[in-house]
Amino acid sequence: MRMLHTMIRVGDLQRSLDFYTQVLGMKFLRKSDYPEGRFTNAFVGYDEESKTAVLELTHNWDTKSYDLGNGYGHVAIQVDDAYKTCEEVKKRGGKVTREPGPMKHGNTVIAFVEDPDGYKIEFVQRKEA
Repeated sequence: MRMLHTMIRVGDLQRSLDFYTQVLGMKFLRKSDYPEGRFTNAFVGYDEESKTAVLELTHNWDTKSYDLGNGYGHVAIQVDDAYKTCEEVKKRGGKVTREPGPMKHGNTVIAFVEDPDGYKIEFVQRKEA
């Protein structure tokens, strides 16, 4: 068994695709429209679906926004340098909600950014071997 993808619902598909590809540097992998169900699924990731887990962005055509609730946590992405990555996100128009630094009660360097729908993305800095 292996993890395939995580699905999140987005209010504006193009805005979300722009964020994940242009701000976070993911690749656009594929998109499928389902007219009878009035929704579109788009997949983005850092590599092909056959090699790694990806994100599924689901856009329900008649829904412009969602209540994120209090059960969702975040998507975590490993980065080489959280400080540099956050600076790049800011340059590309992204929103950093927690500047890089050691996590509470630990020494792993983390940071958080927010996508256009308010979903949190955690950057976890790769530890030196």
